Amino acid sequence: MTQLTKVSFDATDIEQIKQTRGRVAVIVDKTGRLDAAGRRVNRLTRGALARALATKAASKDGGLTEAGHFTLDFPAGMEAEALDVICLPRSASAALARKAGANLGKLRGKADLLICAGTLVRPAELAMGAVLRDYRFADHKTGDEAPKGAITVMCSAPDQARTDAAPLLAVAAGTFLTRDLVNEPANVLTTTSFAERLVQMQDLGLKVEVLEEDALEALGMRTLLAVGQGSDSPSKVVVMEWRGGAQDAAPLALIGKGVVFDTGGISLKPAAGMEDMTMDMGGAGTVAGAMCALAKRRAKANVVGIVGLVENMPSGNAVRPGDVVRSMKGDTVEILNTDAEGRLVLCDIMWYAQERFAPAGMIDLATLTGAIIIGLGHENAGVFSNNDALCSAFLKAATQEEEGAWRMPLGKAYDDMLKSNVADMKNIGGRPAGSITAAQFLQRFVKDDTPWIHLDIAGVADLKTDSTFAPKGATGWGVRALNRLVQNMFEEG
Repeated sequence: MTQLTKVSFDATDIEQIKQTRGRVAVIVDKTGRLDAAGRRVNRLTRGALARALATKAASKDGGLTEAGHFTLDFPAGMEAEALDVICLPRSASAALARKAGANLGKLRGKADLLICAGTLVRPAELAMGAVLRDYRFADHKTGDEAPKGAITVMCSAPDQARTDAAPLLAVAAGTFLTRDLVNEPANVLTTTSFAERLVQMQDLGLKVEVLEEDALEALGMRTLLAVGQGSDSPSKVVVMEWRGGAQDAAPLALIGKGVVFDTGGISLKPAAGMEDMTMDMGGAGTVAGAMCALAKRRAKANVVGIVGLVENMPSGNAVRPGDVVRSMKGDTVEILNTDAEGRLVLCDIMWYAQERFAPAGMIDLATLTGAIIIGLGHENAGVFSNNDALCSAFLKAATQEEEGAWRMPLGKAYDDMLKSNVADMKNIGGRPAGSITAAQFLQRFVKDDTPWIHLDIAGVADLKTDSTFAPKGATGWGVRALNRLVQNMFEEG
């Protein structure tokens, strides 16, 4: 697993600032005013910092934007290779502090970073942003390594900042786990190795159970097994339990689609772009990251994470278009397109979660449809729900964490598009409203008394460009929002 950059919090020490050989950052407000720590750095530079601020204020762009920055290379009077000046109000919101930190994390490279936060109200959030952006997946690059170095935040209340940062860094660790899983190639992250990585999370205090194919067959999970029957990799279901709440409190269930590679099966995908289908286990990766975060910060809530791990391959044993398969619930499904496989994985484990755990709420996550990307692009995940209270709580949590999410409709007219002549339902409803009919399919496996959300994360799990808190590649979207939802709605005390 990619390790988090080491973060420490200390009181301001001018000698340490002077001797730092990596990057040093100071904070100014929009007027260019320095606090006491910034003024001490200015004296080190023999006034070069103040002169640069005056020049910036007089420039055509009119000074600094909030969370924006500029850099002085090899500042006089200091050992540092660069002095980064970042604009941030002393009472900056958590979101703004994180953005500023992310800018610094992007700049850090492999050098040490020392941030003179001074009297900033949220130094822990600043550090969180820097850590989230300071990620590099280099496991398969010969001679290349993820950045070493460390981040030191000097502030007026280091003990409090250290306390505030501990749960934030736990969430960052969960986010890194998700990114690592999604970034792994399919020949490395097989269904077996994925399950083995999840079993290792028992060291965090999770109870982890792996259900093999014979157990899945006995349970009647034939739609899930149908997806993986064309592959040499065995299908598995992994159950992760975190019991940090009251003994008798029903858990929140997190359900993840874990298709480690998706060729489309017999309904084969085009060759161009198929290499991206290593990320089709993004839902399971997000569930794993969320469970890691909750365990690391010792969340006072009961949460169960269940992921279905399969590989969708064409072969003489593969499921065919036109086959009819019976689900664990007992409903039959006519499989018209074997590339609409994620819903076949999810429906069985959703039913299993409800039968075994009777959850207080259930949230499934999946890179389910290309249609959601057409509708929402790469800015928002699609949110579908049968329960306004749970949905509103999730959307609030996503907004707090700045993870884009947008509610989409459900309705009988969409559900009618799934009618089959030969089975209880078909697995696709045609091209119109493809993401909605996929959600309608899943809703058929939700009990009437189970509050439920479906998150279609196809557009946000893996990006071709940098985002605020991640370099291009896997984003870890959803770990922060799910953690926040647990904090807001399910955690005791």
